[in-house]
Amino acid sequence: MATITSGNFTFTDTSIEGVKIVDVKSFGDRRGYFMETYKRPDFVAGGIDAEFVQDNQSSSTRGVLRGLHFQINHPQAKLVRVVRGTVFDVAVDLRSGSATYGKWEGVVLSAENRRQFFVPRGFAHGFLVLSDEAEFCYKCDDVYHPNDEGGLMWDDPAIGVEWPALEGDDAFDPAKLVLSDKDKAHPSLSSLRG
Repeated sequence: MATITSGNFTFTDTSIEGVKIVDVKSFGDRRGYFMETYKRPDFVAGGIDAEFVQDNQSSSTRGVLRGLHFQINHPQAKLVRVVRGTVFDVAVDLRSGSATYGKWEGVVLSAENRRQFFVPRGFAHGFLVLSDEAEFCYKCDDVYHPNDEGGLMWDDPAIGVEWPALEGDDAFDPAKLVLSDKDKAHPSLSSLRG
């Protein structure tokens, strides 16, 4: 996997083209820390040339699984991070004709590791809260269109996302998940293709 460092950011390619892990340099002392979370020239140099137009933030409790979501006609690229707690963040490739269609990439994002995850357009996205609480922030390169929502089963065996155990648990337990009614009813990957 290729890695590019520009400014205070290190951009690492994943196994899926376009999906990147972004590590951020922070500067700390006895008062706390400071870090840049986004700087367009450095992101362009790192291979992320998205023009972000909307910022979102959500708060969730342990076991909440949000996703897997996408916009159908107005796809969004997302730059995601966690400012409190820990989540497992997932991107699933839905790009027509992609060699990695239906494949997923996941990464642990936390307030401690300060890592970011770039999800390009054409992906389903979701996350599982591993800690007691989490605050999740993300930038989008298109505005949200409420009538354009799409979704994918979080547990589709054809995709096979390996969701991790919640903090303090020995193994992943789907009985501990908290999902919206909408997220419980998303279709499978095969029905999206049909």
